[in-house]
Amino acid sequence: MGNGERKGIEVSVVIPVFRNEDTLPALHERLAAALEQVGEFELILVEDCGGDRSWEIICELSQKDPRVKGLQFSRNFGQHFGITAGLDHSIGNWTVVMDADLQDRPEEIPRLYEKAQEGYDVVLARRANRQDRPLKKLMSRIFYKAFSYLADIEYDSSVGNFRIISRKVATSFQGMREQLRFFGALVDWMGFETAKVDVTHEGRASGKSSYTLRMLWTLAWNTIIAYSDKPLRFSVRLGFIMAFAALVYGTYIFFRALLVGGPVAGWSSLMVSLYFIGGVIIANLGIIGIYIGKIYDETKQRPLYIVSRKAGQ
Repeated sequence: MGNGERKGIEVSVVIPVFRNEDTLPALHERLAAALEQVGEFELILVEDCGGDRSWEIICELSQKDPRVKGLQFSRNFGQHFGITAGLDHSIGNWTVVMDADLQDRPEEIPRLYEKAQEGYDVVLARRANRQDRPLKKLMSRIFYKAFSYLADIEYDSSVGNFRIISRKVATSFQGMREQLRFFGALVDWMGFETAKVDVTHEGRASGKSSYTLRMLWTLAWNTIIAYSDKPLRFSVRLGFIMAFAALVYGTYIFFRALLVGGPVAGWSSLMVSLYFIGGVIIANLGIIGIYIGKIYDETKQRPLYIVSRKAGQ
């Protein structure tokens, strides 16, 4: 982890890299031009085994520019683990986290830095006009709405990973080692003084997003499990509602038989009710099992990531 032994670095820029070979040279050039307005800086590029030439390009950049540092994982760990690795190795007084696809504009960093100097520990880049496909924007909005409700955290869907944080925040983040990672939520949970700056969001320079609908769903589910026990509380409420409904229906059957007499027809409804209740019970047991499984994963205390190679270190 970065411990601040090297002096003079004002801003560290942490960028997870996954299949970004086409954007890395332009990203480096634009970052260098933007950060020279701020002061001494370092670029930490964390390559997540995307299978393209990203790592070779990172090595080339680090040879040309000593301010570029590269980390390559031993296997694909995921974007938020890449951010974690970069923050672990950052030493700047301030740290910028951004994506490598050039949708986060490097030219906005001086504005984030300037806002942070007003006394904020976290400054978020709020995308005023998000340049994503309509389906992705819709899914993202649904995800953040559900996450905010289930995790009791107000999370703005117009804000992504792009932000600047102080050394105090970065150090606090380094101490949070749970396996279920969601960078933005972890930073929000800390509760440091936060501001937002409206920024321009550009379209993708090349390729397409690596986040599929399945990956978004997996991230949403894991995040909800990590930050909320509401699914368990929903299970309890549903159980009480079903028990109350059964009591009401049982009372109805009793008085109907008492007043009308004769058997009460209802074989079909009985079977449907049995299957419904059985499905709810199995689903609730599954939810409990998932929580237990996540507890089991945490007790292993495995490293969050493994770095296979380094460049410019």
